[in-house]
Amino acid sequence: MSVVEGLPFAAEKKEYIVKVLDPLLEEMVSDVLTDMPKAPLDFMINWLTKRDGKASGSGKVSVAARNQMLKMELRKLQGALEETVQGSAGAAPAEEEEEEEEDDDCDEIPESFKKNEASMGRPRQSVSAEAYGQWNEKKAYTPPNYPKTDDQNNRLRQTLSKSFMFSSLEDKDMATVLGAMKECPFTAGTKAITEGDDGDFLFVIEKGALECIKNIEGKDTVVKVVNPGDVFGELALLYNCPRAASVVAKEDSICWQLDRESFNHIVKDAAMARREKYDSFLKSVSLISSLEAYERSQIADALFVENFKKGDFIIKQDDPGDKFYIVEEGSLYAVKSFPEGEKRVRDYKEGDYFGELALLKNQPRAASVVVESDKAKVLSMTRLSFNKMLGPLSDLLSKTVYS
Repeated sequence: MSVVEGLPFAAEKKEYIVKVLDPLLEEMVSDVLTDMPKAPLDFMINWLTKRDGKASGSGKVSVAARNQMLKMELRKLQGALEETVQGSAGAAPAEEEEEEEEDDDCDEIPESFKKNEASMGRPRQSVSAEAYGQWNEKKAYTPPNYPKTDDQNNRLRQTLSKSFMFSSLEDKDMATVLGAMKECPFTAGTKAITEGDDGDFLFVIEKGALECIKNIEGKDTVVKVVNPGDVFGELALLYNCPRAASVVAKEDSICWQLDRESFNHIVKDAAMARREKYDSFLKSVSLISSLEAYERSQIADALFVENFKKGDFIIKQDDPGDKFYIVEEGSLYAVKSFPEGEKRVRDYKEGDYFGELALLKNQPRAASVVVESDKAKVLSMTRLSFNKMLGPLSDLLSKTVYS
């Protein structure tokens, strides 16, 4: 049954919604979600301009007048959408609407997900209905359950424990995810996902390695290699956008597949909140702030939270180095032992990082780092993740005096 059937409108209004308003709004909202612009109102104005087939400010109409006309047209569409979703509820006051337009701000998604201007007028292969209120309501859900041997369950649980997206799940949710995942072996050269396709599932790698390949200036280019414990295909589910790259098995590999519906009901909200929280925080970290959104999101996925109290040693001088750290909360200091005694050599505050030289140079810790505040929270990254994510920044990192 059509969604409009339950709305309190006359038949001609329902027909207008279905045949005229809904297709236009679905196309526009889908493109807004694909680009996730910082200024959505301006994006929608430009979208309407392109969709209308007219250049902004053409003819005798000034740019300001044209923009005003488009804003009015957009508000009509927004009002109609609100009426569709909320039934007979009254429209929000104009003042509130202005505030929402000024405050509306979306986090960036990777540049590779964004559509170029030439594609703005083309219809998408499919339109996601998840953009709307009633369309986005979670329906009754019965998770799939793929029978597994004890060995498969143990292997999968160990694999998920390495992934940020699944490692913090409650026992009940973890059990549901374990049942809902399907084993997918890939022989070398097999394509797991294709760039530009709509995404209906993600994969977690148990064994092997796969290459992420993007078409850049007409040439297929390997942009990343994913290994055991890594997740791929999740961004299409998180952001309702097309596949950002193709993924091809570099060698014989074993992956576990999770469908979109199971992901949405069990994992998505927590994963989105965690990723957005740490992506926002990483923008304040000098070393990482200049990286692209996609690279920051990958680093955010690899971080683990560790809590300490005053006087705790986070690292000790001469110990082997196996982690890189970023200070999220609290204050720390580094102390180094010399023949003449100990000396405080550096202070750390929120956004500072340490521990990198021991990983870059494969040497023991050069100093101890101690918590000075009543409590502290740090984000840690394993040696494997550090080398994969931050290895290219080794020249910059090597300028740090103490590790």
